[in-house]
Amino acid sequence: MSDLKEELKGKIIEQLNLEDLTVTEIADDEVLFGDGLGLDSIDALELIVMLDKDYGIKLADPKEGKAIFESVNSMAAYIEANRK
Repeated sequence: MSDLKEELKGKIIEQLNLEDLTVTEIADDEVLFGDGLGLDSIDALELIVMLDKDYGIKLADPKEGKAIFESVNSMAAYIEANRK
């Protein structure tokens, strides 16, 4: 799963245009929103699109997003469990 985590970090940086960050600067357990990485609701929409496009995962309930997008660890676990 560590390959998936590295891949996710790269996709987050690319999808959200976070050019000032590198993959190594994002910790697997770092909080992505608020005081952590500082992402916002627009970024969440971008991540939802990325899950659909890259992993074939559609979020039916937007409330799920909060738990899924908590960290790279939680995103990777969700992708592993729901990947098509």
